[in-house]
Amino acid sequence: MFTVWRPRRREDEIEQMVAARMARHKLYERKPAPTLSFVIEESVLERPFGGVNVLRGQLEQILLVAENPHVEIQVMPTRVTDHAGADGPFTMMAPEGGEQVAYVESQANGRVITKRESVRGFAVRYGILRAQALSPAESVRHIEKLLQGDL
Repeated sequence: MFTVWRPRRREDEIEQMVAARMARHKLYERKPAPTLSFVIEESVLERPFGGVNVLRGQLEQILLVAENPHVEIQVMPTRVTDHAGADGPFTMMAPEGGEQVAYVESQANGRVITKRESVRGFAVRYGILRAQALSPAESVRHIEKLLQGDL
């Protein structure tokens, strides 16, 4: 996916980004396993960045991750036009023994939000997002249907 960005990144930058992403995959193997919850925009699951085979591999990987009992994946249907994440993506984190924080990212940089009132607002938005999205079981079925169809 990193190779389709424009302007194209240097090879060493791409290697760093791939290494960072692969290191994050170790989260799924950690003991005790963290509880992870993702809401994924449906349109992202249909866009073949890098080609159809890359998309197929990504969808298969999402289904594999969804089998983990500590992971919930939900799809936000495109038909939901006024969802709580319309302002852009964000991440909620609650480190063990620490306070919950929010993280927002843009193309240029990211920002950790620690102010309690702001974090609470993001937590409320995430709860609304989850309520608006397909259930985890419906989401898995939806992704399986995408894989069975013409990508």
